[in-house]
Amino acid sequence: MFSFRTTALEDQLDKALLGGKVGCFCTQNCWDTARGRYMHDLFRERGNLAALFSPRDTELTPGTNHIAFEPSDFTDLDAVVVEIQDAGARYFNYTKDVFRLMEIMTGMENSPSLYIVDHINPAGRIVEGSMPSGTAEPHTPKVAHRHGLTLGELCALYYNEIGASFPLHVISALASDATRQLLPWTIAPASDIPGMFTCQMYPGGGLWNNTTITPAIGTARPYEYFGAPFIKHSQVDIIPAPPGTLMRPCTFTPAAGRHQGQRCQGYQIMLQPGAEYHSLLHTVRLIRYFLERYPQFELLPGFEEKLADSTLLAYIEGKTDYQEAREHVKLEEQKWIRKAKRYTLYDDQPYRIK
Repeated sequence: MFSFRTTALEDQLDKALLGGKVGCFCTQNCWDTARGRYMHDLFRERGNLAALFSPRDTELTPGTNHIAFEPSDFTDLDAVVVEIQDAGARYFNYTKDVFRLMEIMTGMENSPSLYIVDHINPAGRIVEGSMPSGTAEPHTPKVAHRHGLTLGELCALYYNEIGASFPLHVISALASDATRQLLPWTIAPASDIPGMFTCQMYPGGGLWNNTTITPAIGTARPYEYFGAPFIKHSQVDIIPAPPGTLMRPCTFTPAAGRHQGQRCQGYQIMLQPGAEYHSLLHTVRLIRYFLERYPQFELLPGFEEKLADSTLLAYIEGKTDYQEAREHVKLEEQKWIRKAKRYTLYDDQPYRIK
């Protein structure tokens, strides 16, 4: 059973929400601007908040990027209300936590109803990359690297993929002032997704997390910067950059994550006004570039599962050329868009960079 609802969460009249035992699964993005409260405060005031699932530690603490829970946590609940801000790429940890939750609920004999309070995608409707082929990261649906969907749409797709039967209800992102008017990056979705431009860099930049180059986790500008102690700047180097993109040599010292406390040399990705930036294709070019020049640069365990694309991996390893990789991505994006349109809940549609 699936429903798409166009009135706000507090106006829903379901018995499970009004008087049942409710679990709230949320991040800091569940702030209600009109009422000056968090989503879970609604159920706390009603007296039926039975469980609260949220990231450990404070919201901008590096490494705070999962919501911990066990299957037994949901056995006595009547409803689970989810409100997080997805970041637009399929490897965003909080969204994968939601998919893991859905998998658990699918296996339950008496599952609670699942309510998704939807938000606008901060990465927009642009699509990049391919659906996973071969082994992919756990709790990952068959969506493109940059999927162009909202969390509610992703959950509707995954609901179908895993053959779920529990009730799934999506509360429209247009149903309340906070989800309709608040810019989706105003409250940082995660400690490593802090700003307006981060989500444009993340679909490709997230791949750095499984390499020996850091995407500047533990700085103010993750995914816009990347580097490592072993990188050397040289005026003779020609760093790959698509039109409208500038690569500025820079240095930084991460306060957390890989190379914590070490001086890193690297680059800042700077987008010129109006530039259409394909983060995934640019990042795989950069990864190949650094693999060819630095023996200290390695692809770490989990990289292939995160990329989940044998053609792009072959390009990174120098077995094919960029033209073949780009044509492959074009065809895969067209394939994904055809699939994605079956699950869109709003008037605007996913599209690719031409």
